[in-house]
Amino acid sequence: MRSPLGEYVATREQVFFDRAVADVFGYYALQLDQPALPLLRSNRMPTRLLAGLSAACPLHCDPVQLPFPAASIDLVILPHTLDFHPDPRAVLREVERVLVPEGRVILSGFNPWSLWGATRLGKRRRGMPWQGQFLSVPRVKDWLALLGFETTASQLDCYVPPLLRAGWRDKFAFMEKAGARWWPIGGGVYCISAVKRVRGMRLITPGWKKAKPVGRAVAVGVPDRRSQPAGAPTTPKQTGVTARATPTQTDN
Repeated sequence: MRSPLGEYVATREQVFFDRAVADVFGYYALQLDQPALPLLRSNRMPTRLLAGLSAACPLHCDPVQLPFPAASIDLVILPHTLDFHPDPRAVLREVERVLVPEGRVILSGFNPWSLWGATRLGKRRRGMPWQGQFLSVPRVKDWLALLGFETTASQLDCYVPPLLRAGWRDKFAFMEKAGARWWPIGGGVYCISAVKRVRGMRLITPGWKKAKPVGRAVAVGVPDRRSQPAGAPTTPKQTGVTARATPTQTDN
């Protein structure tokens, strides 16, 4: 990502990552690889970790052997990690292991069905990023689904030809909007956001139940004025006391 072309890709992808991580909540977020890219800058989790095989990563480890217990991470970022790891499916399996239920993975990769993919064939996989694997979007989504992930968002970008000179790329800048409209599957890079679903998991709520009534409340001693004959005396209602009406005696 240090070349001008790499910086162009990183700038475009940063927009997606900023938006995707902003509303992900939890305690622990993890970015794998690309230490120069602040992909978690818009996230508000208290602990944000950076790990990978690069010497610049504070936590040096293989993405298929993460030093975290199962179900301990809330968010994992994979910026082109699958493109350059020899076992991308194993990486996803490890991500699934460390993510909590309803945890999120956000990843990016190069699209083989694009001008970038065609250039990769001409370059004979020499140099960066052409030596990457360029996994297709349907394949990655299929791998995620098999691991129990649900894709919630995906986007393709970088429709311009992968030209090294910025001046030439500027001349094709119109293709970013035109490509997204007329050739949506032809973006040079893709970004995917997915949530780890766990079958049978449901929210546990307090088992509060309404108390069953013991009996039927009957108001005693509060005569209905509509059912009393005219002139009949009534007993006033007393607060907290059940009163009974007593008949009056009249002299014959």
